[in-house]
Amino acid sequence: MIEKLTTKAIALLKQLIETQSFSSEEGPAAAHIEQWFIEQNIPFNRTQHNVWATNKYFDDSKQTLLLNSHHDTVKPNNGYTKDPFKAIVEDGKLYGLGSNDAGGCLVSLLATFAYFYNKKGLNYNIVIVASAEEESSGDNGLNSMLSVIPKVDVAIVGEPTLMNLAVAEKGLVVFDAVVKGTPGHAAHPNNDNAIYNTISVLEWFKNYKFDKRSEALGEVKMTITQINAGKQHNAVPADVKLVVDVRVNDKYSNQEIVNILQKESPCGSIIPRSIKLNSSSIPIDHPLVVAGVEIGRSTYGSPTLSDQAVLNCPSLKLGPGDSTRSHSADEFIYLNEIEEGIKIYIELLEKVL
Repeated sequence: MIEKLTTKAIALLKQLIETQSFSSEEGPAAAHIEQWFIEQNIPFNRTQHNVWATNKYFDDSKQTLLLNSHHDTVKPNNGYTKDPFKAIVEDGKLYGLGSNDAGGCLVSLLATFAYFYNKKGLNYNIVIVASAEEESSGDNGLNSMLSVIPKVDVAIVGEPTLMNLAVAEKGLVVFDAVVKGTPGHAAHPNNDNAIYNTISVLEWFKNYKFDKRSEALGEVKMTITQINAGKQHNAVPADVKLVVDVRVNDKYSNQEIVNILQKESPCGSIIPRSIKLNSSSIPIDHPLVVAGVEIGRSTYGSPTLSDQAVLNCPSLKLGPGDSTRSHSADEFIYLNEIEEGIKIYIELLEKVL
């Protein structure tokens, strides 16, 4: 059964690669996933471009495990030497946009869901969501589904982790900051030049350390990623605009980071764009983690963001593929990674379900 599910999973992944599915434009890809459910004789639902289903013997008295991965992609970069919308198999690799991030994870989780769909007497209910708009953190992705699907108690989010257990994930807050000064003509004296004022502000951000360090995720990482000021050579601008990227560990909420920076940073103003992308984690003694360690998987903290950020329950990031290949030119996943991924997902869940 696992071999047949694997074959069907890889066939679906090839279809998804050859179907453009940029964030907010996932309709045709969602249709392929719907057809996959039809071929497995599994009833499903579709909400916008999110496709979801529950196991056959869903029982309201039990806790619910969410299996989730996304079927949207970023746009291909200019470095591709292969057609990003053609599923090409060479030397055991399946090339194509979205193959690694996160198509391989998605089809592996779909195969796993199908394996358990008809089983009676499970300890957990299972709900699977093939979600949209993950890459853009859009309003119509997994976050929009949490009020639609049954209440979720724990989740596995499929992202490429080499099938190791990401037991924590950093959150993200992006800030727009302003350093103020006095505008004027470049020919005249000015002791309040906003650009010069920015030098000490940049040093402050470079050297600032948040107190709380996480065992799994390390320190909060704060980085200036954009700077903009001035419109003409002979005019000193009134302000300098900065963009600050903050990767938040599980010792802080995003709101706490906002409070700290608005109180302590030397900017004229510093405003968060959003605080919804929080850090996430799962207790190291949770049955899913214990089961994963028992079957030889290692644990780590992930610096990259996923749909875990919108969940309010313990969640584990786990999937075939390698995160370093994501968004790269000539993206690929090894076919044997998908085969192994499905087997490990099933082995893990058999210990828990």
